[in-house]
Amino acid sequence: MRRLLSLWLLPLLLVAFKASSVAAAKPNVVLITLDSTRADRMGFLGSHGKLTPNLDALARDSVVFERAYAQAPLTVVSHATILSGTYPQTHKVTEFAAPLAGSLPYLPDLLHGKGYHTAAFVGAMALDPKNGGAPGFDRGFDVYDAGFHLPQKGEGRYQSVARRGDQVVARALAWMAANSRGPFFLWVHLNDAHAPYGASYDAGVRATDAAVGKLVAALRAQKLYDDTVITVAADHGESLGAHGEDTHGVFLYDETIHVPLVVKLPHQQMAGKQVPARVRLVDVAPTMLEAAEVPVPSQMQGQSLLRVARSNPNADQPVYVRSDFPQRAFGWSGLQAWMAGKYLYVRAPKPELYDLTADPGATHSLAQTSKATLDTIAGQLEAFDSRFSQGGKTAGPELSSSEMQKLASLGYVGLQKSAGTSTAASGTDPKDEIKTANKIQNAMLDLEAGQVEKVIAALQPIVAKQPDMYLAQYALGVALNQQQRYPQAIERLHKAIELQPDSSWAHYYMGVSLLKTGDFKTATVHLEIAAGRLTECVAAHAGLAEAYEHTGRVDDAKRERAKAGTPGKGSKS
Repeated sequence: MRRLLSLWLLPLLLVAFKASSVAAAKPNVVLITLDSTRADRMGFLGSHGKLTPNLDALARDSVVFERAYAQAPLTVVSHATILSGTYPQTHKVTEFAAPLAGSLPYLPDLLHGKGYHTAAFVGAMALDPKNGGAPGFDRGFDVYDAGFHLPQKGEGRYQSVARRGDQVVARALAWMAANSRGPFFLWVHLNDAHAPYGASYDAGVRATDAAVGKLVAALRAQKLYDDTVITVAADHGESLGAHGEDTHGVFLYDETIHVPLVVKLPHQQMAGKQVPARVRLVDVAPTMLEAAEVPVPSQMQGQSLLRVARSNPNADQPVYVRSDFPQRAFGWSGLQAWMAGKYLYVRAPKPELYDLTADPGATHSLAQTSKATLDTIAGQLEAFDSRFSQGGKTAGPELSSSEMQKLASLGYVGLQKSAGTSTAASGTDPKDEIKTANKIQNAMLDLEAGQVEKVIAALQPIVAKQPDMYLAQYALGVALNQQQRYPQAIERLHKAIELQPDSSWAHYYMGVSLLKTGDFKTATVHLEIAAGRLTECVAAHAGLAEAYEHTGRVDDAKRERAKAGTPGKGSKS
């Protein structure tokens, strides 16, 4: 009788065990970020250009957020918001290698803590934690595939500072094949649409779409697709000449802040759901955590968009956007924007107000004729910014007081007033100088391509006329360093550091230039600052080791050699 009862219960127990196993299974989580990709190029958002067949197919299985907005028109800043769920004034990441604070909530770290295998595969030097502009971004990752560097003689862009999307995906698929028993969190960053565009901007979008198609096809082939959360988001868009801006980083109009955003849930829940409400990239991390059934930390400032999609798809969220780039790069006013109702307000020395219903291209400002509306929306922005700026007490980019004192003793002046960032709408309005910004940003692209003679020719007239532009002084200094014109490089980098004392890479290039001239004591100060902030940069630690060796600090040199993984003498700079 007991045996018969056991046989009768066995199928029930097996069913119960299978059900509990399914309930306990964690979905895989994939984040695909598209650099510089405009919303108006997406077929699933109404484009007739036929550029995105693979993204369109994925969108049919996903929740589509028709009006998603970036919180900054900048690669590193926006990715910090996407991955931390916090606003720029809280995470304080910049395009100039300010480290991501370890106290911030961070999506890969949170998933890693829940047993996920984690990996990142990025397509550009900007997001390289060791050799680029994203120190600290590798927290919580088992693998962070980057490994970029400025071009050496004879190298092209795709041998040094960038990687094509198909190559990024190939690397990601190799990792996924070895970790498919998961759960895993995979971040893939595709850079094909970022300037310079090669054949054309649209060709870059097509290449991005093809890379997404390869990744999705592999998920399907490995029978992982149905159980995986897939989020696709652009970090920002691209101006393409709108409002006079060639690329991105300065202005806060739709061309650079309206971005594609889709979320595919396990087993294609809510497939094809269209959400017309205005939403934000700060909401991405909380959304992905909820989809993975992982608690959302209270420090995250966004909200899960799954609730919006299910219960309130038409309810707009106010959107805050900012760019400190004009202030930090050029010494002009920073910009902030607030989108509420039908209005876009841009806080600038010459404030702007647009009725986006009547004027979707933001071509006719109402700032002079609708003062009451302007004042109301400006007050909303001010209240929001004050609240989150006060709450964001993470480690900022500024140097310590002792570092500032060391620099002051070396003859740097005006450091205190220039450290940090400001969003005060004062000084030069970027609208009045956007042509100069275009020239300097194009020179930066030439620097990335190794065309140093072209950089020097373009920037020397600019710094002669406008010497207080950090980015021009820095790029010129790096170009001169690459040409081994070290005394001239030192002159430009000295000025760059006066303008932005917390620029890690300016200190690095200053240090290695000083090493070449034999000023080891001064080189030590700069390389200590660089190595202290670029904690995983081999070149910074190797350069500091050389400086220590020349100044008789043998034990310190050994310590830095160990960090660099370079035993013995010999500069890696």
